[in-house]
Amino acid sequence: MKMSNWFECKVKYDKMMENGMQKKVSEPYLVDALSFTEAEARIIKEMTPFISGDFSVANIKRANISELFMDETGDKWYKCKVNFITLDEKSGAEKRTASYMLAQASDLQRALENLLEGMKGTMADFEVASITETPIMDIYPYAAAEGSPVKPSENSDLAPQE
Repeated sequence: MKMSNWFECKVKYDKMMENGMQKKVSEPYLVDALSFTEAEARIIKEMTPFISGDFSVANIKRANISELFMDETGDKWYKCKVNFITLDEKSGAEKRTASYMLAQASDLQRALENLLEGMKGTMADFEVASITETPIMDIYPYAAAEGSPVKPSENSDLAPQE
């Protein structure tokens, strides 16, 4: 299984609002890519069919995300800070190492449930330190087989485990 390399790409474009007016927006998307250059190329490819008119990639930055928990019924992405707890052999003190994950959900309660469901079977002790809603609009994982993006539900590595 390939380690994901997530990049947050901000896309600026004129969005048609419900009232029929055009509004300039800047929306963040998450792209799995090997480099900044590939991230830019992928987000342009992904967004082109959905945006009529000009758009630009305003910003790209690395996203420190170690795991994704998908939920097709969810329309929001929540960033979950999980502290893994280990015991320092020498001092006997507890050590916490933060890890950041994204849970797709319809609300905060569901995000917590999806996170805990996804963490089932984890051998390490952990605690959920925080869960916050993100402005991320969509996520584009990488499909190694054909080198083209797939919907998360089609990617067995990202599908929720039974």
